[in-house]
Amino acid sequence: APEIAYLTPEALVRMRARLLVLVSTQAALFSPCAALRLHTAATARFAAPVGLAPSHAASPFIAAAALAAAPIVSRLRGGSALMSAQTAVEDAPAAPPKEIFRKDYRPYPYIVESVHLDFNVQAEETIVKSSLRLVPRSEGKSGTKRERDEEGTKLELNGEDLTLKSLELDGTALVEGTDYTVDAEFLTVLKPPNSPFTLTSVVSIKPQLNTQLSGLYASSGNLCTQCEAEGFRRITYFPDRPDVMSKYTVRVEADKAKYPVLLSNGNEIAKGEAEGGRHWAEFEDPFRKPSYLFALVAGDLAGIEDSFVTMSGNKVRLAIWSEHENIDQLDWAMQSLKDSMKWDEETYGREYDLDVYHIVAVNDFNMGAMENKGLNVFNTACVLAKPSTATDADYERVQGVVAHEYFHNWSGNRVTCRDWFQLTLKEGLTVFRDQHFSADMTSEAVKRIEDVRIMRSAQFLQDGGPMAHPIRPESYIAMDNFYTVTVYNKGAEVIRMYRTLLGADGFRKGMDLYFERHDGEAVTCDDFRAAMADANGVDLTQFERWYTQAGTPTVSAKGEYDATAKKYTLTLSQKTAATPGQPTKEPFFIPVQTALLLEDGKLHEPPKVLQLTQAEQTFVFENVPSAPVPSLLRGFSAPVRLQIERSDATLAFLASNEDDPFNRWDASQQLATRVLLDLASKISSGTSPDDLTLPPSFVDAFRATLTDGGLDPSLKSYSLTLPDYTTLSQEMSPVDPDALCGALKTARKQLASTLRADLAALYDKLAPPAGQKFEVSPESVGRRRLRNCCLGYLAKLADDEAKALCVAQFDAATCMTESIAAAVALSSLPGKERDQVLGTFYERAKANKEALVINKWFALQASAESPDALQVVKGLMEHEAYDATNPNRVRAVVQTFASANPGAFHAADGSGYKFIADMVIDIDKKNPQVAARLCNAFGQWRKYKEDRKVLMQKELERIKDSPKLSKDTFEIASRSLA
Repeated sequence: APEIAYLTPEALVRMRARLLVLVSTQAALFSPCAALRLHTAATARFAAPVGLAPSHAASPFIAAAALAAAPIVSRLRGGSALMSAQTAVEDAPAAPPKEIFRKDYRPYPYIVESVHLDFNVQAEETIVKSSLRLVPRSEGKSGTKRERDEEGTKLELNGEDLTLKSLELDGTALVEGTDYTVDAEFLTVLKPPNSPFTLTSVVSIKPQLNTQLSGLYASSGNLCTQCEAEGFRRITYFPDRPDVMSKYTVRVEADKAKYPVLLSNGNEIAKGEAEGGRHWAEFEDPFRKPSYLFALVAGDLAGIEDSFVTMSGNKVRLAIWSEHENIDQLDWAMQSLKDSMKWDEETYGREYDLDVYHIVAVNDFNMGAMENKGLNVFNTACVLAKPSTATDADYERVQGVVAHEYFHNWSGNRVTCRDWFQLTLKEGLTVFRDQHFSADMTSEAVKRIEDVRIMRSAQFLQDGGPMAHPIRPESYIAMDNFYTVTVYNKGAEVIRMYRTLLGADGFRKGMDLYFERHDGEAVTCDDFRAAMADANGVDLTQFERWYTQAGTPTVSAKGEYDATAKKYTLTLSQKTAATPGQPTKEPFFIPVQTALLLEDGKLHEPPKVLQLTQAEQTFVFENVPSAPVPSLLRGFSAPVRLQIERSDATLAFLASNEDDPFNRWDASQQLATRVLLDLASKISSGTSPDDLTLPPSFVDAFRATLTDGGLDPSLKSYSLTLPDYTTLSQEMSPVDPDALCGALKTARKQLASTLRADLAALYDKLAPPAGQKFEVSPESVGRRRLRNCCLGYLAKLADDEAKALCVAQFDAATCMTESIAAAVALSSLPGKERDQVLGTFYERAKANKEALVINKWFALQASAESPDALQVVKGLMEHEAYDATNPNRVRAVVQTFASANPGAFHAADGSGYKFIADMVIDIDKKNPQVAARLCNAFGQWRKYKEDRKVLMQKELERIKDSPKLSKDTFEIASRSLA
């Protein structure tokens, strides 16, 4: 048995007879359960050293051996078997899913020069014929010599949920068992030629039954694909990894009436009619790409077209497609695409490289959008927009996501990732690029605040929990779990730090060198860092720690002013708490953008970037005329927490005098956080919320901001918005959800009561002029944002006047931003006004077939504060419009309840936890990606009070121990419990 653990899959297959004899003759000592355990141990042990998946051929014959041994076991034990072999096979705990490690990366031993795919779309199935031209790497012009073992080479292709019809090598049919093996995860050609050859496979897939929405699947009667990260293996057998880059030719044939639009990557090179009312189209992508960028769409779609002339004079056809009823909601996405193309040329010198650029919007999509080469597939939530259905935030999201996917054409497609551990190479970089674009299109200060709010409420939370990981993870079980706010948003902050350190010109030089060096290659984060260093002649060795270390550093600051010497000494230190698997941390390379504010509010000298590279450093400022207030981490120059002793008076000074918009907003947030945590502490200690009063100084500071006519409306609205529950929970230990919810409710109501007249006056002043045309300008967006902020506070008074104000805004609304603000404000206020507004909201959306608006209707009720919130959510799931198979609808109800209704989710009786655990287990059977993301709701359980901690742990264990749990959800649950 110990020797078996080190055998290859092929050797295990050859030992089949010997194992059967062993099991049957030694049955008294070797039970069926032991056979299964032996198989599990053997496959895990031989897989780890060589980076293979567990044996595919071993599982059936081990199970067969257990079944064959059952009668002998029964006889030798006096006719009473302890466990039947059948039960052993079905009930034995599944082996933990395999963990993949970055250190085990090996180049794929074959170059896939070309891929020809032929899709024959039928009513019940789709037949996919794939022809791969493969060259052993030792025969290719690039790459390392292929490694060979004593058994010879083999060709291993990924494949899931495929029915293999035929397999040929250079036109000769291959025989299963002799020439190849196939199982649930792999097709392995046992002894392929040592020279170039063509492998042709024919498989059958059933997209209509694909509820995972990965691979080729049906959405509202249309067919579309999602192949990132590992969905292409659900379409055909292929080395489904990002470092295998090939040129693709695709032919699609389908019923013309049902699927009049046929699309795939690249340029359409031919099309025609086929028998039986069918038609076909053929596409060629001249650029090498990995399989995750493959795309196919077939359906009855409506579209709009436009064009863009590149800086080289090439005219590109632009087309955006969706279902027919959405045709009037595509114009904003088209304008955003044209703006993105122009901006990328001007800012990064990147020009589009195909004749056509397609975007297709589908209702059923696990993510926001996908950057497939020349054929982006989008969630409708990230494309559709018109004033009556989309909020200002929706417009900004559409603009940002369209830009993000377009920018991927270079930062992700032309230069892609060597392996999935390098995901931040494309995603962190592209998020930074889309943030930069959005800042130029809207308001730089407002955009920066919005980005930092995500970092603090979501990414810092992840960094401080069981799922903490570096932006370049070292291991994963399910790659889909690492499309995280750390990889994306913290990754973007790391890119921003390059720009802060090197300056705009130095950063652009680094980007140019990166694209020049690696165009058409699959590379690593180290390659990007090297390009930045080489282009600027700097040493960025220490900067690598941002890629290797998890956690949020805390930067502590202490200043001392010498009035005699007119000198200010600033001491900065850094410390990062332990994270899973990383008990100790080395100092990060932290750029701290700094200025000194004098007592008159002016800067002592222009801001400078201090480079904090050690555990503690001292910086001296000369010729400082008076004791300054340090303005640190200006613009949030690094993703760190800042710890500095500041009085309420100092924070108020900064909130009024800071010239850095981010730091000005941040000062107001720090002041509010201090007040709210004090209220929460008192509630947690037994004080009734009704007996608490906000400090007069805080109310005065709030009033000063509210009445400051010189503040930008958007900045003012963010300064008047209190920190949310998630952000506050990171500052309380242990977390008392009742106290935090109570503190927020008390503060909002008292501010509304005390400042009612000021809030009402500003609300009236911001009313739109009659007949004003809808605009998405920063000025119009800011006005609506601030007006709705005032309405939100006034609604907290919950009296007849407040309700009437909400109804009046809803009735007079000229856009969705105004409508939904009124509906949200009323959603927590029981009464005829709420019922009237919610009823009208839904009926309008239903009549106009506006699925995204119905999602909003679901979400605003799922997030509403009320004693019966859980019952409301359960009722919504019984509603005629609820669809448990649509990710957008599930997120609108279930995910919103878990993430945006903390009072109900953290109910003292554990009912919220049980409900979400039930949902995770149920959704996992259909869509593991959605279930795994929902499971993250329990991630911070250890930080809560003991009663909630016990309840959450119980539900996590129930999820982890559920039979047939997907590897996606298993990874989240097990890491949360580790």
